[in-house]
Amino acid sequence: MRVLACVKRVPMTGGRIVLTEDAQAIDTRHLGFAVSPHEECGVEEAVRLVEEAGGESVVLTLGPSEAEEQLRDAMAIGIDRAIHLVGDGDEWDPQATAGAVVDAIRADEAEHGPFDLVVFGNESADSGGYQVGIRVAHALGRPVATGLKRIDIGDGTARCEQEVAGGRDVYVLPLPAVVTVKEGLNLPRYPSVPGRLRAQKKPVATAAPARPASRLQKLALRVPEGGGTTAEVLGHGPGAAPAVTRLLADLGVIE
Repeated sequence: MRVLACVKRVPMTGGRIVLTEDAQAIDTRHLGFAVSPHEECGVEEAVRLVEEAGGESVVLTLGPSEAEEQLRDAMAIGIDRAIHLVGDGDEWDPQATAGAVVDAIRADEAEHGPFDLVVFGNESADSGGYQVGIRVAHALGRPVATGLKRIDIGDGTARCEQEVAGGRDVYVLPLPAVVTVKEGLNLPRYPSVPGRLRAQKKPVATAAPARPASRLQKLALRVPEGGGTTAEVLGHGPGAAPAVTRLLADLGVIE
């Protein structure tokens, strides 16, 4: 089995996001970088599937030269090799990104055979476009399911579960297929010291795709307003005990 996990180098999600003055990009001068939480789960799933079925796992990114750090992190937890599409340092729109990824997939498959599964995060943590995985699937002519919280492989198919209001929808895709996954699909492991040492010896193939003329126009980025928090005073002193008891009962902590 061959599985490809596609990731993006993004500012760490725990930091305070500040936009540049023209609102066209995130000001990253004081931020660290990682891959999106959804994509961490995608990398973990690729490693797990190959551990269970055998084969090869590959990680791919389009990003600046510094993005090799994220590729090495993925290989440190078990990914076999990496493909680095070295960009020009600026954000590529979803159409251009998907085009570069499709070309890289076709080139790799011509040499090594088809990927049974191509895994994307449901959306990146910075621009949140929700487009690249679907665009890649369409260009490759492969079935796609998005926003997944479970994937089971067997008999040439991928059984996929997507959370919806009141339960889960189930899709069965013939392989090869493309999926986008969400945080909670699994619990990603952390790179160990021995894993990081092994990752330094694993191969990273590099290419510098030409950036096509953009056919999409970005108007501006906007940082969503926080939802805020509220506090409810249940009472004071011993008089609060009945209200606390009712609350615990409502939460199912006590009967």
